[in-house]
Amino acid sequence: MTAGSRGDVAPFTGLGHGLVRAGHDVTLVTHARFEPLVSGSGVRFHALPVDPRAELESPRGRALHRSATGPGKLLKLAAMARALVGRMTDDLVAAARQSDVLLVAAAIAPLGVTVAEGLRLPSLGLHLQPIAPTREFGPPLLGDRSWGATANRLAGQGVNLAVERVYSAALPALRARLGLPAVRAGAVRRRLEREGWPVQHGFSPLVVPRPHDWRPGLDVAGYWWPYDDGARLPDAVRDFLAAGPPPVFVGLGSATVPDPEGLSALVVRALRRAGLRGVIQRGWGGLTADGDDMLTIGEVAHSLLFPHMAAVVHHAGAGTTAAGLRAGVPAVPVPVQFDETFWASRLVTLGVAPRSLPLRKVTENALTAALNRAVSHPSYRARAQSLGTSIRAEDGVTPVITALERLGG
Repeated sequence: MTAGSRGDVAPFTGLGHGLVRAGHDVTLVTHARFEPLVSGSGVRFHALPVDPRAELESPRGRALHRSATGPGKLLKLAAMARALVGRMTDDLVAAARQSDVLLVAAAIAPLGVTVAEGLRLPSLGLHLQPIAPTREFGPPLLGDRSWGATANRLAGQGVNLAVERVYSAALPALRARLGLPAVRAGAVRRRLEREGWPVQHGFSPLVVPRPHDWRPGLDVAGYWWPYDDGARLPDAVRDFLAAGPPPVFVGLGSATVPDPEGLSALVVRALRRAGLRGVIQRGWGGLTADGDDMLTIGEVAHSLLFPHMAAVVHHAGAGTTAAGLRAGVPAVPVPVQFDETFWASRLVTLGVAPRSLPLRKVTENALTAALNRAVSHPSYRARAQSLGTSIRAEDGVTPVITALERLGG
């Protein structure tokens, strides 16, 4: 069970395929627009009614574009999500009634664990970000800031309380429907902590080592890659790659921007000043580029495209960050909001990116300079290639299979 943007869904298609190969019957429960992602994987699909792209393109969603990132924007997004979560409960319950075990992504965990409790099903958390409070870094949803050990942990607890508020209006009715007693806010989370509710995290320990102060049961499995067996590069992409030196990928994934035309023009100018060709992905932000040295694309498997790139410029979402690391190419992260700043900072710390360029502060000069450094300094590619080799050797699926076996699934 998961909800959110494409990046909140795609990793579970590959994980689900791995579980199918291990003999499990798997259903992905998420927004209807993502059903094509499981095609051919052997994973069944159960649709949720909310369309996240439509919501982001609504007047309420577009108001988020004008909000600065950080706690204020997080609260606005939480208010928007709070108005939507109740619409998903019917389908979550219906899907769960056909299941033996619930695998619950962080984005929908308060609903998922409640459904599991009500139907007396075992459950397992599947998190794409390190959201459990720790003294070692601040909560990723607030960016890359660290306030010191005690404050970091308190901030992490505060963010989790804020996330719980998203579900506070929907949970009482759901609990009553499932015959569960009413509980105070935070009671379920505290019970899960006491019981050591198992959570597998879908990122590499080479990128974010498991914090030393996490409780038992919080484990780092390794990345879960989107299912793309049988995918191939479109002919237009293959022809473009063959027509010149390796280009630079530019894409913002599911992020939306207030002025896509202006941003597209800035990106093209920076690429040309740096003497680089570009592959520009439209994404949900609607980026475009024209000219023989630029190619605009739709959805293309990052696993096939990124290894051909001189560098990747992206919003530093968890999934795109992972894809760039897997490909072993340098990065120029341009985080837009929330945990993207955290992942961008990790890329810089790991030595595969020269700097983080928050999208709101991107200028033509700054992007040109970052592109020149990423492509011209061999240390970034050498570090990216070394890290990519190690990450490709990891197996994030087996720890989940083992965790399922512990549950009796």
